[in-house]
Amino acid sequence: MATLSDLTLNFNRQIKLSNNGGSLSSDTGEFLFREFDETIGFSKTLTQRLDLKDERLYHFHSNENLLRQKIYQIIAGYSEDDAADQLTNDPVFTQIIGTEALASQPSLSRFFARFDPESIVQLNQANQEQLDKVHQFRKSKALIIDLDSTHADTYGEQESSAYNSHYGTVGFHPMVAFDGITGDFLKAQLRPGNVYTSNGVVDFVRPLIEHYNEKFPETIPFLRGDSGFAVPALYDLCEGESVYYVIRLKSNAILQRLADELHPATAPSDTTKTECYYEETEYQAKSWSKPRKVIIQSVRPAGELFFTHSFFVTNLIDAFSPKDIVRSYQKRGTMENYIKEAKHGFGFDKMNSHSFQVNEAKMMLSLLAYNLTNWLRTLCFPEGQKRVQIETIRTRIIKVASKLVKSGRSLYFKWSSSFVYQEFFWKILRRIQQLKLE
Repeated sequence: MATLSDLTLNFNRQIKLSNNGGSLSSDTGEFLFREFDETIGFSKTLTQRLDLKDERLYHFHSNENLLRQKIYQIIAGYSEDDAADQLTNDPVFTQIIGTEALASQPSLSRFFARFDPESIVQLNQANQEQLDKVHQFRKSKALIIDLDSTHADTYGEQESSAYNSHYGTVGFHPMVAFDGITGDFLKAQLRPGNVYTSNGVVDFVRPLIEHYNEKFPETIPFLRGDSGFAVPALYDLCEGESVYYVIRLKSNAILQRLADELHPATAPSDTTKTECYYEETEYQAKSWSKPRKVIIQSVRPAGELFFTHSFFVTNLIDAFSPKDIVRSYQKRGTMENYIKEAKHGFGFDKMNSHSFQVNEAKMMLSLLAYNLTNWLRTLCFPEGQKRVQIETIRTRIIKVASKLVKSGRSLYFKWSSSFVYQEFFWKILRRIQQLKLE
């Protein structure tokens, strides 16, 4: 790492700055994540599942250490591989990884090149195994599978990158699934940029549904999706696997006519009030094998003459009113926050490799870094702070400066006595060490 000579500040010539302070780190809070990692067996599960075809005759950095290094870099906010060149001898990172020096950017790049389709399957299996542990610990009685797709911009000759007319830009079009209750990242699949939203959705979600039905038969699955996922094959899958669903439908002439018959455009009795109605009807599109329940939401804003109609297909039973069904769908909006968190906080959309396979591997490591963080905050953060975003977490408990002092067999990482969030830090550490996952 380049060392600067002392620089003097103009406002006070007595103050001089330099970066040669010795065994210092600005990321002491990463130890919380490593302690939590060990408690839930996160790295252990990844090591057991991931089996890369490694043809190296000699190596200093194991695949296990490279994987851990990259995930912890992402959590600390260093999503670019070349950040490792500055972190090489960082005392916190070297202790977390368990190595004398971190791998450089070229070593990380070669590491990603060892991934293949089977490796991606193994990472998904490891993620599912950890999801199961946490699901069981939480004693969750319900699972909300929120489906969506997003966009990852590209700026070069990336393999399978293509123009997407919906987003109006070039890139990839990943499909994602989150748990709408906990925010856990259930699954992701990288796709070419020009595929339609629902392309491959049944193959994507079927293993997820079958797994939870078999592993947690007492859990009630519920699936939500926007109109991009309004495909009969997905309805058939949910009905065959006893999964409740609410999926928004695109408007068409028949649905619009049904809605207009229920609430025609008559002059409102009070133009100062918004009118909102929820109706239930039976409808069968030409591509459907049978009629299904459709909920119609009709809204006429204050001062308007015409109603705006929204349509939702569902198999929820009569115990739920049409209004309840629409409200349950509207809560799906929190998924946009999860996607933003994954992209802006963990580099989920940083697709900077020419290889499609490498980009998918990087995407999966961002998913794993997101989940490790989400499990830590939902299981060990104090009440009222379980939803704080990663940037806040970094500011309060990760970006903590400390100095390494060696004494006998012990390593002391000493931070400032004026560290503002130290009570928050110690409380989380105590909760981690008291946590018992079976």
